[in-house]
Amino acid sequence: FYYYFLSSINTFSSPTRTNLLNMAKLSIKGLIESALSFGRTLDSDYPPLQQFFVVMEHCLKHGLKVKKSFLGYNKSLWGPLELVEKLCPEAAEISASVRDLPGLKTPLGRARAWLRLALMQKRLADYLRLLITRKDLLSDFYETSALMLEEEGAVIVGLLVGLNVIDANLCVKGEDLDSQVGVIDFSMYLKNDIDDYRSEERNSQIASILDQKNYVEELNRQLNSTVHGLQGRVDSLEKSNSKLIEELAIAKNNIIKLQEENQQLRSENNLILLKAQQHLEVTQGDVSLERDTYKQSRQGLDEMYNEARRQLKEECQLRQDVENELVVQVSMKQEMELAMKLLEKDIHEKQDTLIGLRQQLDEVKAINVEMYQKMQSSSEEMKKKNDMISRLEEKTNQITATMKQLEQRLQEAERHRTSAEEGTRRFKLDFANKADSLQRQIEHKEKLQQLETDLKIEREWRQTLQNDLHREKDTVAQLGTEALQINGLKKEFHRLQDENIQLKNICEDQEQALEELGSKLSESKLKIEDIKEANKALQGGQVWLKDKDATHCKMCEKEFSISRRKHHCRNCGEIFCNSCSDNELPLPASPKPVRVCDTCHALLLQRCSSNPT
Repeated sequence: FYYYFLSSINTFSSPTRTNLLNMAKLSIKGLIESALSFGRTLDSDYPPLQQFFVVMEHCLKHGLKVKKSFLGYNKSLWGPLELVEKLCPEAAEISASVRDLPGLKTPLGRARAWLRLALMQKRLADYLRLLITRKDLLSDFYETSALMLEEEGAVIVGLLVGLNVIDANLCVKGEDLDSQVGVIDFSMYLKNDIDDYRSEERNSQIASILDQKNYVEELNRQLNSTVHGLQGRVDSLEKSNSKLIEELAIAKNNIIKLQEENQQLRSENNLILLKAQQHLEVTQGDVSLERDTYKQSRQGLDEMYNEARRQLKEECQLRQDVENELVVQVSMKQEMELAMKLLEKDIHEKQDTLIGLRQQLDEVKAINVEMYQKMQSSSEEMKKKNDMISRLEEKTNQITATMKQLEQRLQEAERHRTSAEEGTRRFKLDFANKADSLQRQIEHKEKLQQLETDLKIEREWRQTLQNDLHREKDTVAQLGTEALQINGLKKEFHRLQDENIQLKNICEDQEQALEELGSKLSESKLKIEDIKEANKALQGGQVWLKDKDATHCKMCEKEFSISRRKHHCRNCGEIFCNSCSDNELPLPASPKPVRVCDTCHALLLQRCSSNPT
């Protein structure tokens, strides 16, 4: 058979399902036999264990689909083995450990590490059983004729159950699993007859050991199921017991109240009986006296008898009235409890209104802060505009001074021009009178040339004065526009002043409204405190919360633990942590300072400050 198997392996390029099944049987059988003879704890260097992993790798690779990638085509075992994490949450630890291993770089190395960790956990058969049951998921990774999708896969998974008797101690972290070559060594499976006889004995021993193991596992499962059932029954009994204890305590309190009411009724009944007996004794005395006088006056005796009977009826009626009054008292007690509930509801509504008033107060404060900021910004703008106005006034003063200087220069230029015209006119008259002599003509020509040069100079100077005059007119026009801008700024300044005054008036009105709201709020708080005290007086004191009813602090809502202890507030009776109840104040019920919560501490201090008497 072994030679036939070797020849079949060598003739085909890829092993068939039957060949792989036979090879898996041989490797699992040889591993179990060698482990029993060698010792149950195996390490990574053990040859049968290495051959077992090689055979399992070939079985899992059979019929595996080729996946496309950027680097080419490859077959990956890590894909189907990664599905076990979704099917069984316990396998998540193995998958996470495989991903965290630093030396693994290929999917094949991760698959080999996963097989070794599953074998050490003794859950390899369970994980593969879950995997082969989901053929719809495996069809994405394997062909239709693959070993994992056929009956041979279920047979191999059944054979893997026998490996649970073996303890493996494998070092996966330092081993190079990426570059290992999976070659099956058939030499270790070639055995003689003596080995066959020994293997049969070992098979019988293994079968007995497996039977004992299965029996122990089944017994352990039954014991676990019975333990879980008993635990559930114990939990249900404890819950029912706690409920019965609470109901018993409530019933005891009701019985005590009924006994007290019964005692009160009995005492009232005894008083009524004593009164009736006294009345009866009085009537009996009257009857004895009437008996003495019976013989004298039968009519008087009948009248006295009727009177006694009438008194007896009155006493019975009185007793009935007392019983009716007792019923009325009980109904009044119920009405009082209803009134207390309505009063608590009213208190809660007033607390809601107080919260709304506080929110409105916060909004008004925010509005006041915003108005104050706007007022500051407007005052800063006013300062800037005042500085600008002062600068513009200085500039206008300078411009007016320069305009005055230019007018003076213009007047001087006009005077020079008139004087020059008069000189020319006089020169013409002299030229007409002295036309006779040539000497005078020559002199006149020289003077005329000189006057022409002076006239040219005078014309140039006049042209420069006209240009300066145009420039000054432009500057005057610019100064006029700037003056108009200054007038607009003054108007805007006056408008901002008016807005500032209006804002100040609004702010003062809001401050007065806030003061009124604060006074009303303090009055409402005092009224609420009086109502609470009246409620506590009607209820016979505050409700003292039990320790078992509180698991979190009422103020900060943090859970109680060994480090965070429970503390009762002596004013409201609620349970708080140490940081929320680290206050001490004297109360009316206890003159010494006692522990109170932060809320009660603030309320009591506010009451003391608002009402010092």
